[in-house]
Amino acid sequence: MFTNLVLGVATMAVCLALQIALLTRALLYYAHRQSALDEATFFGTMSILSGVMFLLMFGNLGQVAIWAILFQFLGEFSEYRTAFYHSAVNFSTLGYGDIVMSDKRKLLGPIQAINGVLMVGMSTAAFMTTLRDAIKHNRHGWAAKHAPKIQELVDEDQ
Repeated sequence: MFTNLVLGVATMAVCLALQIALLTRALLYYAHRQSALDEATFFGTMSILSGVMFLLMFGNLGQVAIWAILFQFLGEFSEYRTAFYHSAVNFSTLGYGDIVMSDKRKLLGPIQAINGVLMVGMSTAAFMTTLRDAIKHNRHGWAAKHAPKIQELVDEDQ
């Protein structure tokens, strides 16, 4: 059990480093395009937000891959694609249970699920921050013309 805790916490630390790197990259990507939001069309704003979303999603999928490598290294799965699938199920807390690890290593599943909840939460917070900011920057563009309720919510929050 102690070995699994050490392996799990060490893997979480590696995942946190990847998350911070890609979260920083996503926010820098957004910051460099922020001035374009003032007069951006709906599709222009969506393309910027999509870039942020894909960078954040790539970070989460990278973490799934790291856990899958650990599972395969430990001999839990003979095929990487099975290890990746199982890792994605754990990370997303979906928990199908159609594939399980051995009794010796199954504690790693809940540890990875905790990691997934935290990292997906970080991604969600970053994405919502950029979405809110994009709406604020677009007060005179598509948000003001096509989504007055969104504008009211932004104004109330200030």
